[in-house]
Amino acid sequence: MTASYLIARDVMSTPVFAVSPGDTVAHARNLMVRHTISRVLVMDAGKLTGILTKKDIGYHLQQQGAAWRRRPPDQIPVGEYATPDLVVAAPDTLLRTIAGIFLAKNIGCVPVVDHGTVTGIVTRSDLMKSALVAGLKGTVRDVMEDAVTVNRWHSLAHVIALMKERDEKLVVINNDGSMAGIITETNLAFHDEGRKRSGVIQEDVPLRRHENFSIGGGSDSPENVPVTAGDVMTSPVITVAPERSLPYAVELMQKEQVNNLVVVEHDTLVGIIRRDDIIKEVAK
Repeated sequence: MTASYLIARDVMSTPVFAVSPGDTVAHARNLMVRHTISRVLVMDAGKLTGILTKKDIGYHLQQQGAAWRRRPPDQIPVGEYATPDLVVAAPDTLLRTIAGIFLAKNIGCVPVVDHGTVTGIVTRSDLMKSALVAGLKGTVRDVMEDAVTVNRWHSLAHVIALMKERDEKLVVINNDGSMAGIITETNLAFHDEGRKRSGVIQEDVPLRRHENFSIGGGSDSPENVPVTAGDVMTSPVITVAPERSLPYAVELMQKEQVNNLVVVEHDTLVGIIRRDDIIKEVAK
């Protein structure tokens, strides 16, 4: 079968990991870490009712109201964070069609359902490993986008608000303009101040707060902000030159186990190439 005729059944992941609406977010996060996945399906009495992703968890960290009234996220039932409306695909759905669904619906996966039974799931990661992606032409410069940046001392609330507004990853910049790290949904989903008390398994998203703060006493200074962009970012940043081929960029993403590469030319930040930029090329 040629790459153009690949179907869901050819690339879908199995088994599919699921939780119930009453399970805690802590339980769901443990499953994600243990099995290196970005989402779990929500099943109620054998029926597919929703999905919980890293993004769902991360974006909910920006809770409203007085701190004493907030519940630790890990104690909240999955049903409160999960997305209820799912797009599903039949086993014989063309992979190129699924790529188009990812972009049109702004989602990262489709469960594969055969006569009412969930038989697998196709994710953006599955698509990236397919022959459709391996056969792409062009360079990083052809598909890269402008990078959205934040200072390493910006508050976590600012980071979450910006990521929700722009639906983008954030490149973290030091005071001198140099790159410090990158923030994705994974960093948000697996970092909150209550998780050490909850017993949730910890993913490798280490704290990186430094003492050489020099912005000077503003509302985002370490004395006033419990968590900053520098605390939750991943560092070092994996970079790529704009003239590199798309297959090279995909191979580098897979080797480094990342979904985004920061594009640097002559030691200057010029953009970012995301997994979704690659998927757009597949969907054309």
